[in-house]
Formats: sequence, structure tokens, C-alpha cells
Amino acid sequence: MLERKEELISELDLVVFDMAGMTVRASDQVPAAFQEAFEQVGVTLSDGEIQSVRGRSKREAISELLTRHLNAEDERRLGRGVYSDLQRILIERYKEHGVEPVDGADETFAWLKTQNVKVALSTGFDRTVADLLIQMIGWDKSMEVVVCNEDVARGRPAPYLIFRAMERTGCEYIHRVAAVGDTVSDLQAAFNAGVGWNIGVLSGAHSETQLKSCPHSEIIASVKELPSVFK
Repeated sequence: MLERKEELISELDLVVFDMAGMTVRASDQVPAAFQEAFEQVGVTLSDGEIQSVRGRSKREAISELLTRHLNAEDERRLGRGVYSDLQRILIERYKEHGVEPVDGADETFAWLKTQNVKVALSTGFDRTVADLLIQMIGWDKSMEVVVCNEDVARGRPAPYLIFRAMERTGCEYIHRVAAVGDTVSDLQAAFNAGVGWNIGVLSGAHSETQLKSCPHSEIIASVKELPSVFK
């Protein structure tokens, strides 16, 4: 078995990690921020509705929820303002409450680098929020590739964040890529991309039952356990 794991790490070129809830303790502020932003246009969201769009592009999630509660015309009229409010609220909350890396994230990144495996972060946040989180944690000098929602035509469950991470890191072979995330949308995007390893993590937004309902190759407790998949 050990020999097989050694073979596995030699077959891996890139790991694409989700950010909030996966590598960064930042997901707890998202539901309350959605609630507050939508309440300003007279819409009350249920916990289930917010959970259903976790991991998605925040712009696309807002569009879907506004259309569901109001209509397409109101979505076009209100969507930009709700998105701006969500960005502002998230930034205020993160500055007030702080953020920190998930336990084991730094060690996992370091281990992958010793194995000559490239690391990229992907997120449904736009660049302003993503850069703030990276700076607050102190990864702005060490994290080479962070792919945000405005970098691609569509967010998760479309596979484009993964493809853009491959492009940015110079990786050519999708079967030599692992994607790691804590939401249904993460696993769906990884399946749609056709990655070699589609790994769900239980430290974030969605439950084991939810993650196991999606295509996956592994479900692990946290990012700390990722090296055990390959060694």
C-alpha cells in the first residue's frame, strides 16, 4: 500500500484548494452577510437557501436568489447593489472578527511543495475580498496563484476556476490535478473538470451526507489530512 501511495504523489502536479472553510476560517461570516445584504431589498433568506449556494460565485448566487424571490427584472435592477452590499458587509465583518488559516493548511502547503506539487487557491469571492483574506493571514507573499470568480466566465459548478488555475501554474494534464473543497459546488466543479482526485473536506459549509451525494474520490476531515491521501 505504501508503494502505491508513493506512486500517487509522483502522479500529482497541482492541487487546487477552495479558500473559505477549506484553507481559511472565513466561511462563518458568509450566511449572516447574505442575510443582511438581502434584507436591505426586503428579501428574507432561509438558512437552507443560503446553504444551497455555498461555494458558488457570489454574483451568480445573488442573481439566482433574487430571481427566485422577486423576478428577472428586479434581479437586473437590484443585483449590482446587493452584490456591492455583500462585499462591503463581508469586508467589515472580516476586519472586525479577523480570519486565520484552517489548522494544518500551512503544513499541507509546505509538504506539497517538498513533493514538487504546485498549489493554487480558488474562490467564489471576487478579488477584493480574496486579497483581503490572503493579506490578513499573511499569505500574500507565499501564495503564487489565487483564482477568483471574475477571472472566469462562470463560477462553480462550472470547471473554469480549475482550468484557470492549471493555466496559471503551467499544468497541462487534468488527470494530474487534485481539487479539494468543502461544498457540493466544489465537488461538482471538480467532476466537471475531470480531475484525477476530487476530494471533499468536512471542515466547512456542507455536511458529510451532502458531500457524499456528489461524485468524489475521497472525503477527509480537514485539509490537515490531505497528505495521508498520497503517502
